[in-house]
Amino acid sequence: MRLVIATRQSRLALWQAQHIKARLQAAHSALAVELLPMTTRGDELLDRSLDKVGGKGLFVKELENAMADGRADLAVHSMKDVPAELPPGFALAAICEREDARDAFVSNRFGDLAAMPAGAVVGTSSLRRAAQVRSRFPRLEIRLLRGNVETRLAKLDRGEYDAAVLAAAGLVRLGLSSRISRHLEVGESLPAPGQGALGVECLAGRRDVRGLLRALDDEATARCVRAERAVSRALGGSCTLPLGAYAVLDRGTLELQALVASEDGTRIVRGQASGADPEAVGAQAAEALRRQGADEILKNLR
Repeated sequence: MRLVIATRQSRLALWQAQHIKARLQAAHSALAVELLPMTTRGDELLDRSLDKVGGKGLFVKELENAMADGRADLAVHSMKDVPAELPPGFALAAICEREDARDAFVSNRFGDLAAMPAGAVVGTSSLRRAAQVRSRFPRLEIRLLRGNVETRLAKLDRGEYDAAVLAAAGLVRLGLSSRISRHLEVGESLPAPGQGALGVECLAGRRDVRGLLRALDDEATARCVRAERAVSRALGGSCTLPLGAYAVLDRGTLELQALVASEDGTRIVRGQASGADPEAVGAQAAEALRRQGADEILKNLR
């Protein structure tokens, strides 16, 4: 059998697709797997914040179109880039074991955010990261930093920014972990829902593909990610909102932390929930956030 993986063309996206290809072929020796590299709208619009131009779904739409018209059988995504609601007819067939979910502080000049002087420039593409940095270090200047990992690091190396905050997982996967000056613990910068995990999407009706992908699904990671995504879904579903959610599985019980922040970081509400069912735990955390005013914060953002 032959499968085609739709993937973005960045080096990180290609690494992720190659990783899934290798795992599929290891699990199914008679399987031939090819890649279909594509440029997405999200890759083209580098001068604007994603929340202004349609959200992270811009990274996914072209890949879904390739599956819908038969050019590809599956697509590989960073789960933090996947909207909380998939279009009708699509399914997440596997969520793979998670890499480091934390954010990473990267700088050629400073060891951590606390060491940066007033007015120093921190680059990030994420409203969630920006809000949490602003909350803790209002003296720092936050600027938009878009592009693939190498592009962001190049801008940092040219001195356009004093530091950047990126997902640790992407740096690790590209062999760039030495660039990490310091990991930001989840209490300092709560990750995005699904951060660090890879998801594999296919058409919901492709039972053959879903069956092959079952071997790649990591149950513990999948339960955690589904709980995190349930928070996002309950609060509007956009993966560009300044919303963090992170779950761990402890002896069968999910322990979930979540937050919603104002864009300027002056207001952050936090919620927690625990239980066995991912959807229920996510809904409970979302309700805890609502009780503290999350809807008002999100309404002002919109």
